[in-house]
Amino acid sequence: MRVPLPWLGEYVDLLEGATAEQVAADLVRVGLEEEGLLGSDVTGPLVVGRVLAFDDEPQKNGKTIRWCQVDVGRRADGAVDPQGIVCGARNFAVDDLVVVALPGSVLPGGFAISARKTYGHVSDGMICSAKELGLGDDHTGIIVLSEWGLEAATGADAKELLGLGGQDAAGVELNITPDRGYCFSVRGIAREYAHATRRPVAEVFHDPAAIPTPEATDDGYPVVLADEAPINGVAGCERFVARIVRGVDGKAQSPFWMRRRLQQAGMRSISLVVDVTNYVMLGLGQPLHAYDLGTLDGAITVRRARPGERLVTLDGVERKLDPEDLLITDGANGDRAIGMAGVMGGGETEVSDATTDVLIEAAWFDPVTVARTARRHKLPSEASRRFERGVDPQLQAAAAELAVRLLVEHGGGTAGPEVTDVGDVPEPQTIAMPRDLPSRLVGVEYSDDRVEEILHEIGCDVTVSDDRLLVTPPSWRPDLGVGADLVEEVARIDGYDRIPSVLPVAPPGAGLTHGQRARRRVSDVLADNGLVEVLSYPFVSPGRFDELQLPADDPRRHAVRLANPLSDEQPLMRTAVLETLVDVARRNLGRGFADLALFEVGLVTLPEPDAPAAPILGVDARPEDDELKRLLEAVPPQPVHVAGLFAGRRVPAGWWGSGRAADHTDAIDAAKQVAEALGVSLTVTADDQAPWHPGRCARLALPDGTTVGHAGELHPAVLTALELPPRAVAFEVDLDLLIAASGSPVRAEPVVTYPVAKEDVALVVDADVPAADVEQALRDGAGELLEAIRLFDVYTGEQIGEGRKSLAFALRMRAPDRTLTAADANAVRDAAVAEAARRTGAELRA
Repeated sequence: MRVPLPWLGEYVDLLEGATAEQVAADLVRVGLEEEGLLGSDVTGPLVVGRVLAFDDEPQKNGKTIRWCQVDVGRRADGAVDPQGIVCGARNFAVDDLVVVALPGSVLPGGFAISARKTYGHVSDGMICSAKELGLGDDHTGIIVLSEWGLEAATGADAKELLGLGGQDAAGVELNITPDRGYCFSVRGIAREYAHATRRPVAEVFHDPAAIPTPEATDDGYPVVLADEAPINGVAGCERFVARIVRGVDGKAQSPFWMRRRLQQAGMRSISLVVDVTNYVMLGLGQPLHAYDLGTLDGAITVRRARPGERLVTLDGVERKLDPEDLLITDGANGDRAIGMAGVMGGGETEVSDATTDVLIEAAWFDPVTVARTARRHKLPSEASRRFERGVDPQLQAAAAELAVRLLVEHGGGTAGPEVTDVGDVPEPQTIAMPRDLPSRLVGVEYSDDRVEEILHEIGCDVTVSDDRLLVTPPSWRPDLGVGADLVEEVARIDGYDRIPSVLPVAPPGAGLTHGQRARRRVSDVLADNGLVEVLSYPFVSPGRFDELQLPADDPRRHAVRLANPLSDEQPLMRTAVLETLVDVARRNLGRGFADLALFEVGLVTLPEPDAPAAPILGVDARPEDDELKRLLEAVPPQPVHVAGLFAGRRVPAGWWGSGRAADHTDAIDAAKQVAEALGVSLTVTADDQAPWHPGRCARLALPDGTTVGHAGELHPAVLTALELPPRAVAFEVDLDLLIAASGSPVRAEPVVTYPVAKEDVALVVDADVPAADVEQALRDGAGELLEAIRLFDVYTGEQIGEGRKSLAFALRMRAPDRTLTAADANAVRDAAVAEAARRTGAELRA
């Protein structure tokens, strides 16, 4: 919300000499959020000039410029010293008053003006357009003051005339939180400024809505409120005021002061009628809508949309309406939709230059209805922002009256005697608040008199009843609903600076849980091994499953769909961390990082096919225990997974060599490091699981056979679809399963000081025998003296025959109580080879 200081000063007495910085600081003191300060970017000499003469001079480039003589004021001796200025515009004549930027001035964007030679002349300044001064987007011609309804003496300060200098251009920009809808107006900000400066509102606040308004008449324009499907029992429209102004000049220009204020507030001038409705909305906070009376067909009916109904809104878009949308309609039985209530009007009844008779609508629409319609149609508007935060239900008549007065004054119209005011606005609910509640909640002693004084200041009616205060909030404060809301107002108005800063005592606790320690340990281990931890949004598109080559019956395709996703392109919750980790990898690759090693620890959502539907609970009271139980039962499992992805080199190039590209063994090794960090052993076997390459995919399982994840090289088709480099590898592990398996304490083994015995064996097996099976057989056959075993070579070739392969293992043996002899080592080796031969058919290679 942008608030120009001159406008604010009309509604509340500003402190003497108040600047935008001071006003912003005062408003922050009562809880508003400052977004920025407003001011003019125009500096230096900007004056009113009179065109004395000009010559049109055609140029070789086909353009015709004007060499002008402009009177910019008299010298000290009274003589006129015209300035020669080159101008490309042609919308002015001799004796017109224009705006001249003299050498030394600076225009918006840092555009410095100086005397310079152009088109064969030395131009001593520039005749300015509205766009060049930051007063609008019009750059078709220069400003002619008479066309803007302005008059001034030659040489006068144009910055002051146009509101571009000093306090005339100053203002503040505020961020309005959802609970402070009344501050979406200069009127509301003025009231807050009175509070901020600790002055009685009644003495310094000049309410623009405190004007006489006519009573409703029997011949008012017919309006029918026919909401047959209210949301949460609240009618979509509880008050509708309509006024008529006839004989308006549709081509009349809005006065400059109004256009300037709209521009300072961030809105552009459109036409007199539209500008008046916007001006009143910004000033009072009540959105208005203007209809061309000649286009209306009979009574106005406010109703919900019918199935299949459509409406072309003012932006030219045809919209398919929802039965929950509240509409403004006319015609027989309200058959023609002419606007979405509180959001945007329809194109058929739009005012235009040909409009002479105008109907002004000022209504109160249900915040929930307006908010849902605006979000459903992705159509936020200045009106909807105010309605969905709550508009003062007592403001409609005053807003309509102010708009009528402005149209009559500036548009030459006549106010019609007909006045429509239908509906029944409910009275605010009285809140019973214990008198000591502010002191108890805030921690500051507030006297009863001070609490009552503050509540009266913000507009509440207060009645004392024993140990309670019966408080009726003002109509413009729908956010005040319970005692805690009133306590917040007491603390805010009395001053947040009065609340002492007291650090709470940290309660004793048991420290981190086993799961928390385990997850931190996993992140530390992966980071220590050169991987970078990242965080991605858990939302995916339905097409991601196709990009990952998941089979049609893959359970990972069954994902939770969000009812209100941040993006319609990503409405699903991920079922694997790898589904979103690839986006992070692609983003980093696109920014020039060729070698990647990334990992993420995060939740995945795995819906169960037979899970019950989640109940929709109200927000007006605490749900019952059985409702909470059903809600929790409907929440799908969300286990924690850890996934990693490698691309490019795993070992960088340097003086030591050309480096090494990441391969499937890096992904498998990273997954095994995760398990080892938790004291869990994994078995690794070949598998075929999308999105990995069928021949380079490993299944990772617990000793009991439970699959906890997969690792390996990603499928070439997946890499192409995701625009990732060839041979990229990845892993993903269910961390919750690993943590559950790591619950038992790990027994520390004593350090053995006796030397190690080494034996290498090469075994020939069929090509389809997994190396892991051979390794496990050697481990079981060797017994307790085997300390470590490692596969260090795989060979295939003519020497061992077709369909066969040679696996070379390094065995490391050690005894806890003695030095192993050669005979001991040979016995262990022979036993291991024998067990491998029995279980896998392995033969010792000669």
